[in-house]
Amino acid sequence: MRLEIIAPDKEIFAGEVSLVQLPGIDGLFEVLSHHAPMISALQKGKVKLVDTQSQTQFFDINGGVVEILNDKVLVLAE
Repeated sequence: MRLEIIAPDKEIFAGEVSLVQLPGIDGLFEVLSHHAPMISALQKGKVKLVDTQSQTQFFDINGGVVEILNDKVLVLAE
């Protein structure tokens, strides 16, 4: 699935991933390929992603919003 993490001043990450873990306001949740469409608020925390070569990366965010639609995850981070 395609993941984009965008901050107000720059694009933090864009690429294909197999898993994304996000800090939702009610706790952590994970997104895999073909996830149902949804929009959720995010709190301060770490975004974990596992790319298609099984490499894990972490990005700190200060909150934001995530949209999941058509096998694409768009994170608008603060």
